[in-house]
Amino acid sequence: MLRQLSAVSLLLISTSLLAQSTGITRTIVTKADSSIPGKEDVIARVEIAAGVTVGWHTHPGDEISYISEGEAELLVANHPPRKVKAGEGFVIPAGVVHSAKNHGTVPIKLIGVYVVDKDKPLASPAPAPAP
Repeated sequence: MLRQLSAVSLLLISTSLLAQSTGITRTIVTKADSSIPGKEDVIARVEIAAGVTVGWHTHPGDEISYISEGEAELLVANHPPRKVKAGEGFVIPAGVVHSAKNHGTVPIKLIGVYVVDKDKPLASPAPAPAP
């Protein structure tokens, strides 16, 4: 039993260190079935540490986000880079490859609302789009 507890503790510590090392924290605030069949609605608090670049990724549904603190460079496939700052929002359609960079010295904080396919990961890594 002690070995099992140690293994679980090690896994939790490793996961925590990995999350810290990436500099990105996504905390699910609430999740509920959507009125759209096969979809669920997710609200999350997201924080991107200073100097961090979010890896290219997609969502299995729309992302609607509001920046509450900081400023980011939003990178969306087939679009020029766009700066978004506190008080502004953005929408990323389902399946569109995107990333973000925090060039600043303070964390970026945002609220993300996702209307996504049920029973799929909220985000999946994606290759960088061709220039």
